[in-house]
Amino acid sequence: MTPHIVDAHHHVWDLSVRDQEWITGDALAPIRRDFSLGDLLPEARAAGVAATVLVQTVTVAEETPEFLALAADSDLVAGVVGWIDLTRPDACDTLAHLRQLRGGQRLVGIRHQVQGESDPQWLLRPDVRRGLAAVGAAGLAYDLVVLPHQLPACVKAAQEHPELTFVLDHLGKPPIASGAIEPWAAAVRSLAALPNTVCKLSGLVTEADPKTWTVDDLRPYADTVLDAFGPDRLMFGSDWPVCILAAMYGEVVDTARQLTHTLSDSERAALFAGTATRVYSL
Repeated sequence: MTPHIVDAHHHVWDLSVRDQEWITGDALAPIRRDFSLGDLLPEARAAGVAATVLVQTVTVAEETPEFLALAADSDLVAGVVGWIDLTRPDACDTLAHLRQLRGGQRLVGIRHQVQGESDPQWLLRPDVRRGLAAVGAAGLAYDLVVLPHQLPACVKAAQEHPELTFVLDHLGKPPIASGAIEPWAAAVRSLAALPNTVCKLSGLVTEADPKTWTVDDLRPYADTVLDAFGPDRLMFGSDWPVCILAAMYGEVVDTARQLTHTLSDSERAALFAGTATRVYSL
């Protein structure tokens, strides 16, 4: 068993506090309920997870302070990837304010649902560029949740902001269910060629067929990022509770182990803990 796992990507939500408007339709019905840290803790501990990174789910300013407060009271959550409006001219002040809040020292990154933006060049807008510069100046990472056709803009953004570490969530959501690997793989390799980029080995099971997926279905995609980024720039993430649409928490951890079984002990230590600890300063 891999010792001391850091789960670099999970969520929580309370529908009585705030609706999750993205959870719609029959396919997502199993996760249209509350998920708390109390629900996650026994599953994480059983899987050997020592620490986690809690990641934003909605573009609502109030969520990040709530997550920081949760982290402050938690022995599990070591970091929070929050949300701010990157397009606002006061992004620097907003980040400074978040750092002063209870749990503010656990703010480790910022994320925006770029996958929902109709403009494939959204990351390259002047106001967004200014916001990304603010994230870098604050010493935080920036998580990229994007679709494959948005990866070229990610490459340009990472080139323009060498001071900022870009973290690619869910491998850039490759079309695993279809079995296609290009042009996703070429775009991912272009991003990985930049030294200020890392990638999360996360979200694979839900990009595959949720009912019939196998580890072999996922392997070409995992192998692509292992080759492109290397273990020192890869980090494990469960994407709980979204993952339960296709696999339970322990199964996701075990699948990641199977996908990385050829790595050395030191390489596995990097992928399952070291990269996340370094990139997010946990």
